[in-house]
Amino acid sequence: MTVKPPAGEIRMIPVDRIDVLNPRERNARVFAEIVGNIKVLGLKKPITVTPRNHEDGERFLLVCGEGRLTAFRNLGEAEIPARVIEVSDEDAFLMSLAENIARRQCRPLEILAGIGQLKEKGYTQKVIAAKTGLTMQYVQGILTLLDQGEDRLLVAVEKGHIPLNVALTIVGVGDDGNALQSALQDAYETGKLRGKQLMEARRVIERRQTLGRSVSKATPQKRKEMSSSSLVRTYQREVDRQKQMVKKAEFSQHRLIFVVGALRQLLADENFVNLLRAEGLDTLPKYIAERVWSGGSMT
Repeated sequence: MTVKPPAGEIRMIPVDRIDVLNPRERNARVFAEIVGNIKVLGLKKPITVTPRNHEDGERFLLVCGEGRLTAFRNLGEAEIPARVIEVSDEDAFLMSLAENIARRQCRPLEILAGIGQLKEKGYTQKVIAAKTGLTMQYVQGILTLLDQGEDRLLVAVEKGHIPLNVALTIVGVGDDGNALQSALQDAYETGKLRGKQLMEARRVIERRQTLGRSVSKATPQKRKEMSSSSLVRTYQREVDRQKQMVKKAEFSQHRLIFVVGALRQLLADENFVNLLRAEGLDTLPKYIAERVWSGGSMT
């Protein structure tokens, strides 16, 4: 990460003198494990804080280690080991965000919202990329999804369920069901979506259409009542889509037939076959070999 914490002394700091700049929700099971480990093994790594002058005396702003601090408070501890560094509020925020991105300890939306906060603070996409260690293309894409309120797509991208470029394509085509299906099909055929990603993308789109784009506002969207004419149009669009798929399948089949025929003609030439054997090229992929030879090889 670009933002590196400066060296600082280790001190015992009263837990009630530490303020959290951006508190976040935690997974109950994971947090219980943190508390249990600290109770049994103690604190392995001090938290990081930065001092602030206050009316009632010196206080500290938490930079890194919210989970450890909360665990100490839950265990009834009065003080916690902390590394004290001198940084601004802005640098403290950047250091916290950088650590969370590196460790993936935040929920995906919290990490991505942090990128949005950096934009709100006036940072350019190039500067955000440099400060967080992310690529500029990734930052640009994430900011686009944030601006569109696409929480579900953001979570899917951060969890690796669908690629960022596919999420941006989904946003670009809008809510047209046929256009979305065509976009997924094109993404699959061009290799942007592979294996389970295609199924996951379909699930995300379905939930996005029924529950909305935002995760926090999971209110079902009202479906438009279908008239007889709209049903006919929908049916016709589906028929057209199926016809297009059939045409693509027929084209692929004709191309395969041509390749198989050409290979059979070439392999009927003994000199050509001997040349392939000499070069160690006397086998073909099983799918094609089974259509050229019954045994799947030249021998």
